[in-house]
Amino acid sequence: MRALRVLLILAVVLGGIFVGVDRLAVGYVESEAADRVRAAASARPESAEVDIKGFPFLTQIAGRRFDEVDLKLTGLKASAGGGQSVRIGELTVALRDVTLDGAYSIDRVRTADGTALIRYEDLVDASGEKATVRYGGENKLKVTGGVRVLGRTITRTVTSTVTLVGGDTIRVRADSVPGEGMPGLEELVRARTDFDRRVEGLPKGMRVTKVEPRPEGLAVMVTGEDIALTGF
Repeated sequence: MRALRVLLILAVVLGGIFVGVDRLAVGYVESEAADRVRAAASARPESAEVDIKGFPFLTQIAGRRFDEVDLKLTGLKASAGGGQSVRIGELTVALRDVTLDGAYSIDRVRTADGTALIRYEDLVDASGEKATVRYGGENKLKVTGGVRVLGRTITRTVTSTVTLVGGDTIRVRADSVPGEGMPGLEELVRARTDFDRRVEGLPKGMRVTKVEPRPEGLAVMVTGEDIALTGF
């Protein structure tokens, strides 16, 4: 009986040591992986966080496969087409069934889902238009732009609808423009308030599924299957 008690105590102690070593190892690898993501990403994020799920970690790394990895990147630049770029304030991505290559870098991902949050000020900068944008309610934005007519500036605020076109283009269009009977005013205002921005530079296998105005910015949802992320 005494021997059994000793064995149980030893098992608990060893188990605690194993858990401690496992957590230290995952913390170290997460930190190294975050640095590698920052260095490898062409968008050069300001910061990166990696969270490797599952326990034990050591058996996962030995098998060169993770069940789940969460990435969070902040302050990165993405191509917006037409030679423009757009700043993404925050990008969160959940990777599932992640395989590693011989150098223990992410090779392929079976599925991924993520959300990119773009501040409205950054969206305007990417559009190249002089306007202000703010949240306008469900699937709506409030866009304000000024135009010069007969020597004076006329400012209009319109309610605009945001849609995803062709699976890769964010389209902002005013529902209507108050014209006050002035010929050509609507066209001038729309030149300031309506714009398209194409989303480019996603890894192969990733696609945009939805755009959604939120109080804190425009959320762009992405998903993908069988994604190559060699080098991350």
